[in-house]
Amino acid sequence: MLFSLFFTTFFAARKEMGTSLNIEIKDSDIVIDYYRASGPGGQHRNTTDSAVRIRHLPTGITVQSADSRSQHRNREIALERLAAALRKRLQKRRPRVATKVPKRAVEQRLSLKKNVALKKRLRGKPAPD
Repeated sequence: MLFSLFFTTFFAARKEMGTSLNIEIKDSDIVIDYYRASGPGGQHRNTTDSAVRIRHLPTGITVQSADSRSQHRNREIALERLAAALRKRLQKRRPRVATKVPKRAVEQRLSLKKNVALKKRLRGKPAPD
């Protein structure tokens, strides 16, 4: 299996780079589609199916790459993007800590509102005595 050998090499290289989460992707969990890329690149790019789309079946995440004219390089890039997306999905989101508005800010806002209200009251007709 050349493909599983590629995965083993890919993740061994990622481990050396010091990523904190090791993601294991099984061959059976992904579907790889090759399609014709568009854009600049000349006749070579227009005639070969060099773009790669990888779909991760358990999560439904789809990544694609058409950056390079080489199908092999695009597959590597797409696998890196898939690993990054899976890593991001596994990270736990920290809950948002609600912050309290400082007392001074509340006082300033209320004083400004009172000034605006006073100006509006003074614009009107004087009250009959």
